[in-house]
Amino acid sequence: MATEFLPGLETTDQDLGEPISPRIDGSVWVSPEGSPLLTTEGSAPAWFNLLQHHSQLVVAVVEVSTRLNGEPQANRIVFANDYFGRLTGLGPTAHPVPMQDLTWLTPSASRMLRHRFRLHFLHALLSRIYGPETWITPRLRHEPLMVSLTNSETKQIRHIELRLRTAEEGLQVLAMAPDLEASLRDCWPDDGPTPAQVTTQLLTKGSPLNRLLNKLYPQRYTIQGQVLIEGTDVTERETSRTLIHLLVGRESVVGTEQFSQANTLMKQIFGAQDSFLLIAENDRAQLWTALDQADWQNQTYTLGELQGSSFLRATEQGEVLTIPDLSLACCTSGERALIAAGARSLLLIPLVMRNPALGQASSQMFGLVGLTSTKPYAFNQSDCSLATTLIPALTASMRHSVRDRFTNIHPSVRWRFEQEAERLSLGLPPAPIVFEGVYPLYGISDIRGSSDERNHAIQADLLAQFRLALSVVEAVQSTAIHNALVEQLWLDLQDRIANLEQGVTVDAEVTLLRYLQTEVEAHFPYFAQACPAASEAIHRYQNAMDKEHGCIYQARAIYDQTISYINNLLRETWNQWQQSMQAITPHYCDLEATDGIDHMIYTGKAIDPKFTDFQLKALRYEQLRAVCDCARQGLSLKQKYNTDMVITHLVLVQAVTVDIVHDETTERLFDVRGTRDTRYEIVKKRIDKARDAATQARITQPGMLTVVYSTSEEWEEYQQYLRYLHREGLVGDAIEEGHVEPLQGVSGLKFARVQVLPTESGEVMPRAIS
Repeated sequence: MATEFLPGLETTDQDLGEPISPRIDGSVWVSPEGSPLLTTEGSAPAWFNLLQHHSQLVVAVVEVSTRLNGEPQANRIVFANDYFGRLTGLGPTAHPVPMQDLTWLTPSASRMLRHRFRLHFLHALLSRIYGPETWITPRLRHEPLMVSLTNSETKQIRHIELRLRTAEEGLQVLAMAPDLEASLRDCWPDDGPTPAQVTTQLLTKGSPLNRLLNKLYPQRYTIQGQVLIEGTDVTERETSRTLIHLLVGRESVVGTEQFSQANTLMKQIFGAQDSFLLIAENDRAQLWTALDQADWQNQTYTLGELQGSSFLRATEQGEVLTIPDLSLACCTSGERALIAAGARSLLLIPLVMRNPALGQASSQMFGLVGLTSTKPYAFNQSDCSLATTLIPALTASMRHSVRDRFTNIHPSVRWRFEQEAERLSLGLPPAPIVFEGVYPLYGISDIRGSSDERNHAIQADLLAQFRLALSVVEAVQSTAIHNALVEQLWLDLQDRIANLEQGVTVDAEVTLLRYLQTEVEAHFPYFAQACPAASEAIHRYQNAMDKEHGCIYQARAIYDQTISYINNLLRETWNQWQQSMQAITPHYCDLEATDGIDHMIYTGKAIDPKFTDFQLKALRYEQLRAVCDCARQGLSLKQKYNTDMVITHLVLVQAVTVDIVHDETTERLFDVRGTRDTRYEIVKKRIDKARDAATQARITQPGMLTVVYSTSEEWEEYQQYLRYLHREGLVGDAIEEGHVEPLQGVSGLKFARVQVLPTESGEVMPRAIS
């Protein structure tokens, strides 16, 4: 790297015991007394070697020199530390490097970096015209730029958050084109702007200042000075965010490509060589290893065999546990199996739920995610803290993934599984479990607006907790003793409250609570000692905490209660209708409840040998009646809860049969077989977000029943059913029709929509006689 320092840098020479202000003299940095500090040939002081060679911050100093009406000159990097060199591919060099010679940024990131430079130039130009002032707020000038760079040594991609900074007078404007100054003055009709007006124009797309900013070419002014590029490696944070997005998706993760991605990210975050899953059911547990292989390895243990193991210790404590050296803490066959596979240290992430079937304890093991390293003492407390933030996402993902594997098989198809079990007990080779030529009936009752509602709940709870924390700090401020750090803490809280009032980000729930724990709650003993008034404020803060969650959880508790109420209401309504629907013809029905419910019915001769076309039509009509009843139940939602959430309802029609097969390697009990049947699965996954091709509005609307179909024959059948529903007083007579905007890989769908009528007082919907 170039050996020059950042001009104006002051430090203390341990030998001289006085400040040093370095200056450049040729190729030698010298102190004010003239003694050399650093030369291109000489050795650097120890503190500089730390900054240069060992810092994990990305640091570079760019020398800016533009000339009015002159040829554009490339800005030069006059200092950069080793980490910057490794990530940019610049490598060590002893001379300044033109920035334009670097290819370390993508085109879009390069454009954004140039934009950040122009903001600093604009700030200097405004200061020249209107005098020194904070014309562009530090928040805008120092807005982070996220870039992805590859470490030249490890070949790993690192996510870096870059910021540009300048000293108070770090950029000097020596000359400016008259037309540029006139254009800047023309951005405001009066004598001059206020900083707020500058900010407003910068944040307004197409404003005069914004247009001018994009054309702030270097030959229109003379500026000299230096800009500091500094970056923080946020790979861990960004990887965690990506992992959480993978885990909390609506679909199952285990056994899919998503799991492979999630497993890779988990190992990358914690620097682990391998991973494993431990899943418990009743008094038995299954240890799954070789998760990066197509075929996982599985070993079954009784919970008695695992007594005293680190696995059960982690779940009993209910917290992430590290095993520094497994060879010193190996007492069960499960742990010995991991040692045999090369594991020396473990990071154990327990996923716990209440399950009386697993014993008398109030919390029993549902599952456990383990990460292994071939080196002892590979995991530390920082890894435990990070892993703790992943527990909610991992728990949700695992519960969804293993649910079907550990629940009873549906009665309508159990006979085929029992038949296969008998075959295997006789030593016969396994045969595929297939039901051919079955009719699919799919429907969904979806809670719309649940994500926004949860974000509002998180925002309300966090604001309440931060305001209580602020009252504690204000109580400390009221003491006669002035403390500058308390003042800064008060300002930090004010900033975070202001940001929270604007909205919440994906990771706010975790990161902000962690901030309160480490920066505020950790100092409560000192605050209480310093000020009696602070003791009262701390008492109010602690009394507001929810004991189970360790934070204010009032708005989120209401949200959870609302979602639970809606799901239970819809599930119970559907299950009641299932009795009459099964009486029409035995059929397989899979019901999933997340933000609402969706049901998947398969029916046909392969399941019920007595199946007829009339039973198919009767089942289809009963499905519509059941969905109408679910819709009616949801109409009273706003009367019970103060919420903006609404429920939409859709039924997908397909007259063509499909073949379904049980595949042990997937998380679902059945998958459709063949490319012809795959189209139906594609439509299922995307139809609830589909839009009207003509209006671009969602085809599902609150309080209405939407029927999606493909052919005129399907419409004729369902048009008759809608007429029957109207005759029963379930839906209105007006039918809205339209074409569904083409989905990825699927086109030609149409929809019809009718209003579901509310239940009259005392009315009970009749069901088919069972």
